[in-house]
Amino acid sequence: MGSLTVCENLENYDDVYQVIIDMHRGMTDEESEKANAKLILLLANHIGDLEVIREAAAIVRSNTPSTKAE
Repeated sequence: MGSLTVCENLENYDDVYQVIIDMHRGMTDEESEKANAKLILLLANHIGDLEVIREAAAIVRSNTPSTKAE
């Protein structure tokens, strides 16, 4: 079982961001949402550790305010 790497681990964040932006070029909003889901699942498969994925999901959830009324 691994642990989530939260310190800087990429050499060039701008290049990674550009790859993701380029992936979405020419897509509709619906296609972009599907592409995001596919990318997330593909990377989760690469990680291969449910606890690491849970930790990442919890961090993202706690840092992403909901706009939905509860």
